[in-house]
Amino acid sequence: MLTLTPSVDVASRRVLVRSDLNVPLADGAIADRGRITASAPTIRSLAEAGARVIVVAHLGRPKGAPVAELTLAPVAEALAEEIGRPVAFASDTVGESARASVDALADGDVVLLENLRFNAGETAKDDAERGAFARQLAQFADLFVSDGFGVVHRKQASVFDVARLVPAYAGGLVAAEVEVSRRLLEDPARPYAVVLGGSKVSDKLGVIDSLLDRADLLAIGGGMVFTFLKAQGHAIGASLVEEDQLDTVRGYLAKAAEKGVEILLPQDIVMAASFDRDADHWTVEVDALESTPAGAAALGLDIGPRAAAAYAERIRSAQTVFWNGPMGVFEFPAFAAGTKAVAEALTSARGGRADGRLTVVGGGDSAAAVRALGFADVDFGHISTGGGASLEFLEGRTLPGLDVLEG
Repeated sequence: MLTLTPSVDVASRRVLVRSDLNVPLADGAIADRGRITASAPTIRSLAEAGARVIVVAHLGRPKGAPVAELTLAPVAEALAEEIGRPVAFASDTVGESARASVDALADGDVVLLENLRFNAGETAKDDAERGAFARQLAQFADLFVSDGFGVVHRKQASVFDVARLVPAYAGGLVAAEVEVSRRLLEDPARPYAVVLGGSKVSDKLGVIDSLLDRADLLAIGGGMVFTFLKAQGHAIGASLVEEDQLDTVRGYLAKAAEKGVEILLPQDIVMAASFDRDADHWTVEVDALESTPAGAAALGLDIGPRAAAAYAERIRSAQTVFWNGPMGVFEFPAFAAGTKAVAEALTSARGGRADGRLTVVGGGDSAAAVRALGFADVDFGHISTGGGASLEFLEGRTLPGLDVLEG
């Protein structure tokens, strides 16, 4: 993979940087700056080296047309604060505003172009349509830097096609993410524990199958745990379940037993009367999930305290930990304890190359959860910016945005 280094001369050159600035919004305000903070070092270093920096990114899923609520304008303001210098904003991506903004750049200047996904060509399945948009982007660039790890698993114009049109390099963020992901995939220090949560087993089929050949322990939480529990014969009330995945999960349980991989499931669950932050709730053992006053209408919204303590103990004793997906509905305080326990355990188990330990928060909802619960990025060995990309890398799949950088 060709990586941007100080030996690459960027002074006075137009450098198109594909960042991942797809941040969560709440009432029009940025709710979590994590991806902006992570993207800032590459952009700042290019500007300090005298490059004329053109940043492109997406926000949300506007489906090829402008959506006022998904403008990147507030992101430009936040990015300027993060890099400590002005960031101009173009009100389109390849139109008149973008061209004028790029033409006005002096050495060390930075401009952010409007949401890439306001253009249908960005995500088009048709190669010709996607290529045409990529050529419009490439007209701005002398060099291309791919620094959005959260999108490298997508074959999109700004990720894949542009890299075939101008000299292309991986930025510092992507290079660091790849290094960590390779350690998880190829040479993890043992014991190697993987904690998987989130709502659906089907979102993680490939990575579970892959990790059963690599990990020593898989600890399961979140909504997906109820498909595992039902596959074992437990009554789960009205909890989320994927009926069409029950046989697949039984296959995973059998494969794990055959390979000597421990699948850790919760001993207790926090069951609630309804999906609501103020819902009545009870902690019950997994063999009695329908024994609450809500009966079969109860639904599980978090792992219980005994399970949280057991998961935390196993995390602290591991040499390598990868965590992807919250343990419960962490947005509701009553159902955040399991996720918080996992996060706290990771902070105490964190480590770097010096002692061979590595803890990784696998992006997406997990990264949002740890910040929402009051943890700082520096509390962990590594917080990934790419949830889906991290999972696909660990599956061993080819990621188009990385493959194109191989030179």
